[in-house]
Amino acid sequence: MPDASAAPAEQGGPAARALSLAKQGRFDEAGAILCRLVAEEFALEPVSLEISRDGYSLNSVNGFLQTATGEDFFFKFHHEEGEEQTLKEFYQAELLRDAGYPVDAPVFASRELGRQILLYKRRSTPRFADLCRELDGATSDVDMAPALRAQADLDDLTAAIYRRTLHRATDEEIAREPIHQLFHTRLIDPDRPDKLGGRARRFFFDRDFDLAGTVISADELRAARWIINGVSYRQTLGELLEKSRQVLAPERLGRFGALVAHGDAHNANVWWEEEGGKPRLVLFDPAFAGSHVPAILAEVKATFHNILAHPAWLYHADEAAQRFGATVTYRDGVLDLRTDWRSSPLRQGFLRSKAERLWRPLLAEMSARDLLPDDWRQTLRSALFCCPTLVMDLAAGGTGRHNPVSSTIGLSVAIMAGSEPESGGKDLVSAFLDAVKPGRD
Repeated sequence: MPDASAAPAEQGGPAARALSLAKQGRFDEAGAILCRLVAEEFALEPVSLEISRDGYSLNSVNGFLQTATGEDFFFKFHHEEGEEQTLKEFYQAELLRDAGYPVDAPVFASRELGRQILLYKRRSTPRFADLCRELDGATSDVDMAPALRAQADLDDLTAAIYRRTLHRATDEEIAREPIHQLFHTRLIDPDRPDKLGGRARRFFFDRDFDLAGTVISADELRAARWIINGVSYRQTLGELLEKSRQVLAPERLGRFGALVAHGDAHNANVWWEEEGGKPRLVLFDPAFAGSHVPAILAEVKATFHNILAHPAWLYHADEAAQRFGATVTYRDGVLDLRTDWRSSPLRQGFLRSKAERLWRPLLAEMSARDLLPDDWRQTLRSALFCCPTLVMDLAAGGTGRHNPVSSTIGLSVAIMAGSEPESGGKDLVSAFLDAVKPGRD
């Protein structure tokens, strides 16, 4: 068990300190903080605590603990580093359960700012993220069938709940939703919402980027035009950051309606279980759930992080560098990238399910209710673009632990998500958006 007397030098609340130490690899010190936090919040006596090192917890810490009475728990908390004054997480498992979602409610929950932590009864079944990673190398339909079936069932159920709970909401109701912490809040400083700030400025200003051996400045990166595997793109990274700041402002999202959603259902927040031999997916950690989640944002995190972030490049950068290659040339303000990274058969199956079973019926319902403005496609692209660019530092050698190959792949996927190709160009994201467009035959 970690030494509970250890006192790290970092300042801030327990959640901030534990996350910072875990990111530095100082797991014993982080564990000591968490042991004290659990004892103080829940009057439990931890006798062992293990922090997971799975690569999926980009802004959170999770793991397992056992108490002196023999109880076993899975713990998790989320913390936005450097944003203690603005982060407001609400753990609303009851809200989701009442709406009809399959949800695992925590046994213990601390909601206090800076001391957020959830304790769940420990399960013997894996998280869906772990199972899917094993299947990313599969080519047999038989091997992938149970995971694809479970995902399709969840997509069907989620789409039905989205359509049933879709409603108009006021700007005030929309603005209070915590999901904005995953998007607009990361693009600005709280006191200057009219300028790029926050993570956008920390990640993409005043530094150099090593793209597969081609080193350019952040200024050059933001201004560059992109050619990715022969496809030219209309917008620069700098233009996409600024467009995202504008269109993802909470006051602009009420036009799309609102609904009841988890908001952050990436597969590391999803349990895999089987009932009577039938697979089922169960959500947990609804840190960003709400009653008035903007409909255009509700499924963005699940779409990007469960599909476009795989295989390997976002969560397991070292593996990506071993499996894939990339070459980059930079000339006259143009970045020409070539990479052999491709989506796996499993993730392609997930994308088909997400398009056919969830996004297409949701957007059709929004359109029928006059809740789908003409700029829906760019707004959705902006949200998808923010997933890789703002969830972690993509620069090689930066805090996200990326390398020149994974950084190149990541930035190319971000551009593909955010920008339309030049006329005639086709890619995975463009095909997806064409497939979900309302009125498509």
